[in-house]
Amino acid sequence: MQTVYEAAGGADFFIALADAWHARVIADDVVGHAFSHGFHPEHTQRLAAYWAEALGGPQAYTGSYGDETSVVRMHSGNGPHEEMDRRAIACFDLALEDVGLAEGSLLRKVLHDYFAWATTTAMSTYRRSSDDVPEGLRFPKWSWDGLVNEQQA
Repeated sequence: MQTVYEAAGGADFFIALADAWHARVIADDVVGHAFSHGFHPEHTQRLAAYWAEALGGPQAYTGSYGDETSVVRMHSGNGPHEEMDRRAIACFDLALEDVGLAEGSLLRKVLHDYFAWATTTAMSTYRRSSDDVPEGLRFPKWSWDGLVNEQQA
């Protein structure tokens, strides 16, 4: 069966999606705050590699940039931010439109579901402090059926 990564079109698709999402969030009054103090110059390339790996692509993120613990730590210790999460997800949905993914397609639904889960669950678990994030978090993999548990991997 084709992976979500393959169905989306591979690395080029995820780079375009990360570029579109990044442009959307930077322009957003609420989500843009998260980037107001600066961001890594390769943010979109790293983000694209992260999404690609999570969705069945090559291990470009963990092979070059970091592990799940480091990603979760970057997103932790910011307290509750449900409105920011909702806006980030809305920006993602608009970015899916920007890259030409048709409304109602299965691929679009799977990508939305992945991003919504990652935003509201994986990246929002440790709200109090990044020091609470344990070492050795498993890099999450997502398939057509949702989160892949360790027994399926």
